[in-house]
Parts: sequence; C-alpha cells; structure tokens
Amino acid sequence: MDFTFLGSSGIRISNLCLGTMTFGQQNSEAEGHSQLDAALDVGINFIDTAEMYPVPAREATYGDTERIIGNWLKKSGRRSDIVLASKIAGPNRGLPYIREDMRYTPETIRLSVENSLSRLQTDYIDLYQLHWPARKMNMFGQLGFVAQEDEWEDNTFDILQTAQKLIEEGKIRAIGLSNEAPWGVMRFLEEAKHHGLPRIQSVQNPYSLLNRTYEIGLAECSLRENVPLLAYSPLAFGRLTGKFRNGQQPAEARLTLFPNFARYNSPEAIAATEAYAEIASGHGLTLTELSLAFIRRQPFVGSTILGATSLTQLEENIKTLSVTLDATVLREIEAVQKRFPNPAP
Repeated sequence: MDFTFLGSSGIRISNLCLGTMTFGQQNSEAEGHSQLDAALDVGINFIDTAEMYPVPAREATYGDTERIIGNWLKKSGRRSDIVLASKIAGPNRGLPYIREDMRYTPETIRLSVENSLSRLQTDYIDLYQLHWPARKMNMFGQLGFVAQEDEWEDNTFDILQTAQKLIEEGKIRAIGLSNEAPWGVMRFLEEAKHHGLPRIQSVQNPYSLLNRTYEIGLAECSLRENVPLLAYSPLAFGRLTGKFRNGQQPAEARLTLFPNFARYNSPEAIAATEAYAEIASGHGLTLTELSLAFIRRQPFVGSTILGATSLTQLEENIKTLSVTLDATVLREIEAVQKRFPNPAP
C-alpha cells in the first residue's frame, strides 16, 4: 500500500480508500464491518462516508451508513487507525428529511457535524466535505454550462469561517469539496488565502476510463494548488469490471438494482467498455486491473475510492495495486478515449 498526504493538511492517507455508500442498503451491518476489517488488514487507512448514505438516498435509511461505521468503531476500538471522511448534504437535490434548511450555513454545518459525530460515535472527523455545490450547476452526468435562475448567494467566507471554528474545537481536522467545478475550487482557495482561513484539501469527483472530464480543468487545479482528487466511481458502477458484458445483468449489481444511474448504460459507454476490455485482454489484464491501474497512475489523484458489495470484489480491487501500465497500453487507452470521449460524464 502506498501513502500520500491529503493536500497540505499533514494527514497521511492510503492511495486506496474504502467507500461505504452500500452499507445499510446493499450491505448489511455485518458485511460492512467485514469490509472495514479487511480493508485495514491490507493497509487501507482511509474510509469515506456521508450523512445522506446509503445510496440511493431514502428517508428510511438516512444516516444508516454512518451508524454502521460508528458501531464498528465502538466495537473495534480502531479510531486512531483510520482517516475518516464524511460529507454534508446540500440544496438542490431534495432530501428534506435530513434538514429543514439544506443550505450551507454556519448553523446547518454545525448541526450536521454534530449529528455525524453522534452517529459515528467519535469525537472528530478527519475530512469534512461539502457533498455538492450549493449553487445551481451541471453535475451528475451533465456536460457544458447552462445558465440557470439561482437564488444562491456566495457565502464561501461563512463556510470557511465555520470550518475554522470547528477545526479549533477539534471536531474536524480538514475540509474538502465534492462534485465541484474549477470555478468552485478556485473560489474557495481564493477566499481562504485572502482571509487566512482553512484551505480545502481535496476534491471528491467521479473519475474513470468512461469519465475523464476531471482532466479538462480540475486536474490542473489539483496539481498547481495541491488539492488532490479523491476519485469516486472508478469502475463506473461496475460497468468497468466487465460483469455486464454480452448482455449480462447480474441480479445484485448496482446497475441492475438502480437503473436510474443511466449515464453508465449509454450505447457509447457500452461500446467504450468493450474497447477497453479488448485492450485488457490483449495485455493479459482484467478490465478491473486496467481501469484501476489507469487511475492510480495519474499525478493529480490522491486516493481511489473503492466501493464493493462483497469481500471478493474488495480483494480483487486491492490486488490491482501490483499492476503497472506500460506505454503501449497507455497509447491504446488514449486511442479509445479519442473514439469515445467521456461517454459517461
């Protein structure tokens, strides 16, 4: 296992991170605990969750993922062994059962932190992230920029000032963004620099062979500003494992259970997957190995978030750490990207 630092925070994280959004939906509490144990056993120290998990978000299961992790922390006593990340849900996505006021304000941020701390049964969260921007913008499969009527008021200063107070109180250690665009990243960095407030330390966005939109503008922000990407959906909801090839539809797979995640089901995404599978096969690799090794080699990636519904899947993903892609493989990957540019953004 390789390790790096989370931006300039001094927090040391493994280059693989255990994602937990299936805990409480596709995975039982016992299965979630087994995944946590297995991840730590191989050296993963980075665990990511969110107050709205599990996914898909439902009032009946809201907060269950954090509760499952909290019970594991209490049972295992291994809080000091992990870097724990969570997220606050924001406006424009519904979810009124989480909070009456879904904006990011000093009051709602503090309330969400306190509630997460209670569910997680811990005194502090290492990385606290805004799950998505409060302003109306394109995300979750949308490309381009479309101007929209938006009542959002820029309160970046208030958010960072609240983060500073929570850091001083020892309730969080660092802050990050998620599902962000270059403007949002630079806006937070600008405000932090101008007022001497905490810098964002990471951006958690989707990144995979089927979605390389992060490279267009955000990768430069990550490299020049030392704000690494925490890459989620690296296997495109399982599409890049190959288990949906040849018309297969595994009953317990996410794309079978949740067909509303349509961006991974487009004809272009399926065709690109076939092309990548041919590359993998031609070089004695599995599609999973090709997909995860590609992400891990990118200099702007701090950690790759693995989401698995079984220990077998998790172990297969972890084993890809031994895979390195040579120049020939990389050239072939770029050729497919030119044919099918970002088919699942």
